[in-house]
Amino acid sequence: MLTPLITELERLYKGVEIDILAEGDIAKEVFSTFFSVKNIYCLPKRGFKRPVRFLGMLLQVRKTQYDLIIDPIVGSGFSRALVKFTKGRLKLGYSDTPEKSGLTHSVPFDAAPEHMAKRAIDLLHWDPSHASDVSIDYPTLDMRLTDAERAHGRTVIRDMLDVSHQAMTPLVVGVFANATGAKRYSKEWWKEFMSTFRDMSPSSNIVEIVPMHGRSMLDSEWPGYFTTDIRRMSAVMAGVDLMISADCGVMHLAVASRVPTVGLFSVTDAAVYEPYGLGSCALVTKGLTARETANKVVELFSGLLTKAPSVLAPRESTPSARPAEAIVGPAGP
Repeated sequence: MLTPLITELERLYKGVEIDILAEGDIAKEVFSTFFSVKNIYCLPKRGFKRPVRFLGMLLQVRKTQYDLIIDPIVGSGFSRALVKFTKGRLKLGYSDTPEKSGLTHSVPFDAAPEHMAKRAIDLLHWDPSHASDVSIDYPTLDMRLTDAERAHGRTVIRDMLDVSHQAMTPLVVGVFANATGAKRYSKEWWKEFMSTFRDMSPSSNIVEIVPMHGRSMLDSEWPGYFTTDIRRMSAVMAGVDLMISADCGVMHLAVASRVPTVGLFSVTDAAVYEPYGLGSCALVTKGLTARETANKVVELFSGLLTKAPSVLAPRESTPSARPAEAIVGPAGP
């Protein structure tokens, strides 16, 4: 969710050097190919249980005098405490009590856009005298996969579908059928969805992105890909023509892989987390059956999904000057 902010900082401030303060080690993988990112400080999760490492890293960050510190999180006391602790000439964030916020520049909460990834961009462009006149072209989420990563992803897809490199690339749809808690659709729901989708889009070759627990959510009916490495997962998803995903982190990763993604929302507010850009969209399924949801997906992407059958038909299968410096943090989940 912070990748659009990094893109916008690079656009506005050529030669910017950015440090990122995040919780957990995943930020190292996400930002490993970002040229402008200088240091990535990954605080240990539940850091107060590891006080030596936690405080040691914070003291290391505090040694730098930043030109700009950005707190992109709305309403996080922990994030704001970190902003107060670090040293910066300018400190930017959302607050309705600027005198107590520790910020040099604060933006009212009600000025924050609903979408989480867009809030940080609005911070950079906030002008209280022309707040309603500002038109922003929001960057999309982007993992910045290398050409080599993308090539490997395409090779994995071809191997799963048993397509030779000389053959025409088939139409491929990726599916991620897992989510947490009430966001997870039942196995029966997915069975009905996939049956309807297959009938309506017979030219689509389906691959399943298998969840972290390593078990298929679709009864191993389709070729599946499993990895614990998010960049490898991103590269493989970049090799499909469309991703269908329940509302979860993998949905955001699919968008950041720069593949059109439809996110299925049944519980959370789609306005806050919906996929956007590059043809991606949200589909709110509340009140819809699995069959109706599949119909909606095919309708939304009819130009792609209703083509004539491709070279490889769907089949049942089992898987196998001193630059400015800035700090952004902490990254959200």
